[in-house]
Amino acid sequence: MKAKELRELSPVEVTEKIEGLEEEYFNLRFQAKLGQLSNPLRLRDVRREIARAKTVLSELKLAEQKA
Repeated sequence: MKAKELRELSPVEVTEKIEGLEEEYFNLRFQAKLGQLSNPLRLRDVRREIARAKTVLSELKLAEQKA
């Protein structure tokens, strides 16, 4: 999900998205340890999506404080 798409969501929705991504990342790490991961690049992608979502969330919270 692109940052532009994340900025259109509410802070609650972004938080839910982060929780879902963190759960997916946990499952991918688990699969990687068991040697069952079909696409190892997905680990990197999910980690970056989490960071992107957390950045947008902090931007949204900052914008709320200023308003």
